[in-house]
Amino acid sequence: MAGKCLLWFVLMFAVGLTCSSVQAQIPKRTYETKSCGGDAPRVDGILDDGCWNSVEWATDFVQWQPTEGAAPTNQTAFKILYDQDALYIAYRAYDSEPGKIADHLTRRDRFPGDWVEVNIDSYHDLRSGFSFTSSVSGTRGDEFISEDGDNWDGNWDPIWQLATHIDSEGWTAELRIPFSQLRFSHTDEQVWGLQVQRRLFRKEERSLWQPKSKDDPGWVSRFGELRGIHGVRPRRQVELLPYALARGERFEAVPGDPFNDGSDRDAEVGLDGKYGVTGDLTLDFTVNPDFGQVEADPSVINLTAFETFFPEKRPFFVEGKNITSFQIAPSIAGGNFTQDNLFYSRRIGRHPQAGADADADLNEYADLPQNTTILAALKMTGKTEGGLSVGALESVTAKEEATIATPTGDHDQTVEPLTNFFVGRLQKDIHKGNTRVGAMLTMTHRNLDDPNVDFLHQAAYTGGMDLYHSWRNKVWYVALNGVASRVQGSEGALERTQTGSARYFQRPDNDYESVDTTRTSLAGHAGSFRLGRVSGAGVRFESGVAWRSPGFEINDIGFMQRADEVNQFSWVGWASRNPFGIWRRIGVNGNQWLNWDFGGSPLSQQLNTNFNMDFKNNWFAGAGLTHLFERLSNTALRGGPSSLWPGEWYSEFWVNTDGRRRVSGGFGAGRGWGDDDFYEHREVWADLSILPQNALRLTFSPSYSTDRQDLQYVETNDYAGDPRYLFGSLDQETFRITARIDYTVTPNLTIQYYGAPFISAGSYSAFKRITAPRAEAYNDRFHVFSDQQIQLVGNEYTVDENVDGTVDYRFDNPEFNFRDFNSNLVIRWEFQPGSTFFVVWQQSRNEQLPQGSFELQNDIGGLFDVHPHNVFLLKINKWFTL
Repeated sequence: MAGKCLLWFVLMFAVGLTCSSVQAQIPKRTYETKSCGGDAPRVDGILDDGCWNSVEWATDFVQWQPTEGAAPTNQTAFKILYDQDALYIAYRAYDSEPGKIADHLTRRDRFPGDWVEVNIDSYHDLRSGFSFTSSVSGTRGDEFISEDGDNWDGNWDPIWQLATHIDSEGWTAELRIPFSQLRFSHTDEQVWGLQVQRRLFRKEERSLWQPKSKDDPGWVSRFGELRGIHGVRPRRQVELLPYALARGERFEAVPGDPFNDGSDRDAEVGLDGKYGVTGDLTLDFTVNPDFGQVEADPSVINLTAFETFFPEKRPFFVEGKNITSFQIAPSIAGGNFTQDNLFYSRRIGRHPQAGADADADLNEYADLPQNTTILAALKMTGKTEGGLSVGALESVTAKEEATIATPTGDHDQTVEPLTNFFVGRLQKDIHKGNTRVGAMLTMTHRNLDDPNVDFLHQAAYTGGMDLYHSWRNKVWYVALNGVASRVQGSEGALERTQTGSARYFQRPDNDYESVDTTRTSLAGHAGSFRLGRVSGAGVRFESGVAWRSPGFEINDIGFMQRADEVNQFSWVGWASRNPFGIWRRIGVNGNQWLNWDFGGSPLSQQLNTNFNMDFKNNWFAGAGLTHLFERLSNTALRGGPSSLWPGEWYSEFWVNTDGRRRVSGGFGAGRGWGDDDFYEHREVWADLSILPQNALRLTFSPSYSTDRQDLQYVETNDYAGDPRYLFGSLDQETFRITARIDYTVTPNLTIQYYGAPFISAGSYSAFKRITAPRAEAYNDRFHVFSDQQIQLVGNEYTVDENVDGTVDYRFDNPEFNFRDFNSNLVIRWEFQPGSTFFVVWQQSRNEQLPQGSFELQNDIGGLFDVHPHNVFLLKINKWFTL
């Protein structure tokens, strides 16, 4: 296996060397601005202020998409002025057919219709920047750019002004960007990176002020320059955003349950804020934050041993998340191991981890909090003039208690302890960002004052370092990450860690690790090495290796599914990026993966290829094929011995129509199958978008899938002191649909609806137990129970292995029919810059039945027969600056 790893690595390196020529760098353009003194322009979109005459128009835009270097259909021009408080930008977007200008209206950050975007690298670090997009409709878009354009954070919402106007020559815009919303150095003369881009909607054409080759790596490093700003100093501004909220709930009453009488109401206040510690560093803080308007997570049925990863949606944690992110192996090739990250913000404010000891048979009822209260959180981010990026987050979550009502009285039980989380990140740019050296530290401390939460770690620490170096005009790069971890707690907590799904030390054939029941700490290490060629004409590639030792553990504040693995991966791709024939762009890539454990056992080998193309009519299509060879699993038996599994195949294709049309959409299908006919998967999906008018958009995304799994884990039972690993044949059908309605009354007043019904049913048959998990022949690995050995009694299966008339063990009927519906309606009115009023209605319905039949019409009808849980919110926040 190690030989194959080395062979692939050498092959990828050789492929890159065959096309290692470097394009000549395009000369940088420069724009010279001037101060407007006390004669600042009015931001009304009409360029009639005399101060604009003091600076020249910048023009000569060059087409970037679809045809690099061609003349644009219509030219664009801009001017820039400043005073001591703000930057002022004027656009003139010429259009020979002004009647065809697309002035689509939508909510902020959707970038509709025709627009012009300015990117400003005020740090002038050639890696990060601030983006402001001006749609002709008046809709604003803004993003924080990092990693030289590889990361665009749309959750950054600065305070700035925009006005637009359509005339006989095209359209114009004026914008005012306060310096308080940017970050820059204390030097007397500022030199900033600058790029201006225009989108001509009807032709799906992009043109740039600073020309850039599609084969050039990076984005920010290829900006032109803005010069002429003198005597401007960074502002240590304080921004406060207090909120007040009223909540009412209606739900089904439970007879006898004092905590579920059918209604609830409360009111809350909280505070968000920003403080400019220096001109380079900003402190964000929140006290009792509210995330009531955030959409619910999509529904899933997880039948694996591993936790489901959900992306972060809460604004406080999403904004600037790139700074506190530390992926162990951020491979282009992808794979489950690429999700492993030292910081997973969903750990903060999570659902309480402990249950409550309430026995319904004894007329006991429990009132459990849905989420852990975030008492306060601080986040400091920024970048110094010397190129040092700083990110630090400190958060304290409350001790949460469940109230248990019994016939003899009430008492409280801790379900989540008082916890402190800390995340610190540093990264230093060297040689104009060609080299970056960084470090990260995370700490979790819990106050375990109740035995009910003693199964958690008392403390957890991780520390990591990373190095990234690029050369030959940033075409080649090498990256190295190294991480160490340590967790501490009671003997019971550490036994739970050792026997959990991430490592399963108790496997009977595990000859290099074992469970130590006296252990009170566990340490490990992880890391990755990558070598790649990310740009230039022709072939691009990346190859590398990642590892996580058996004792590595980061899930107290990070995310990781599996330790005890070494992963080798490669990606190679080719693309033609300029139009030819019927295509605007066409590309193909291939991936390969090899995995093995720390005992040296090869676990899996996998190959994949993908093909995608963009047509000149702005349709898109693609296809992919993946083959997973016969593999060895250390986890399939949930702590039992390693087991052999047949190989698998998966193929898919997709087609998307031109998304600019009033009616657009796409569809696709996928099919997976296994060797020895042990597995089959079929899936179809579609997307439909309807734009009845410029301010209204309807989208629907349905999907339907079927799964037949010959070996689906049910449970592990005991028979005469020997474990029985029980599986069944599963037939599962799943239907889901996501619907959205977005109506924009004005750029500052929007109405949004989200609804997502989900139905999944699974029926089991042909129950079996694993007898020889590594037998050469697939059918020799298990024994199928006969009708004489297994019987369904009520909602429970009884097993009589030796058919002697005595039940040897039992297990619950695993069949399920899960019905779920989540929706929310949000009316958002930004009545003043930065100040917002929300009206929110959230509704959820869910039901789980112990049956495996799937009947779509009956299931949907049954879902909407379920009594809903309604939440109504009124929230107002007011922005202040000091």
